[in-house]
Amino acid sequence: MSRLRYNRKQAVAALKSSCPQMARLIRTKGPFRLQVRKGSDLFTSLASSIAYQQLSGKAAATIYGRFEALFENNRPVASDAVNLSVQTLRSVGLSNNKALAILDLAEHACSGSLPSARTMAKLDDEAVVNSLCRVRGIGPWTVQMHLIFALGRPDVMPATDLGIQKGVQVTYQLPELPKPDVVLETTRHLAPYRSVASWYLWRAADGE
Repeated sequence: MSRLRYNRKQAVAALKSSCPQMARLIRTKGPFRLQVRKGSDLFTSLASSIAYQQLSGKAAATIYGRFEALFENNRPVASDAVNLSVQTLRSVGLSNNKALAILDLAEHACSGSLPSARTMAKLDDEAVVNSLCRVRGIGPWTVQMHLIFALGRPDVMPATDLGIQKGVQVTYQLPELPKPDVVLETTRHLAPYRSVASWYLWRAADGE
């Protein structure tokens, strides 16, 4: 699946009317430009999310680019990844835990134990999270990135993400960095377009 499962203009219009803070943020940051990952399978999408865990975007992009270079045409394939060693994966900048997670992900993909795209299309967000968190190193955040950037789901709020927490603090002028439960409560009114709100909150955190 390589397209958004919602209308961009409708989502942005709904968020503008949700509260003055979000309306101001949207005016400041401009058009919604989230791009869904096209042509990437489940293994590639999740491997990318694993590489990006707890890193700045620039550092993660560099490491993931080196990981891609290990494969023909820079296209990671589970059947090739499963034959890589931890040492090889670490040589491109992945931590030991991330290397092990990607290898476990590749094994799941090769064994057919990961849900198919057709199956995931029928699952709600929570069910997708539960089905994928069985893989080593994959937690709710990693799956939430897949929901937003690969499946194009409209209503995902990754409350444990530091960038989201900073964005909520800046946008809603909170005195301290909000904990995940505060993030969820503060952004509850942004449903059913919290994925779009997340994109803007990341921009608020980065000062873009």
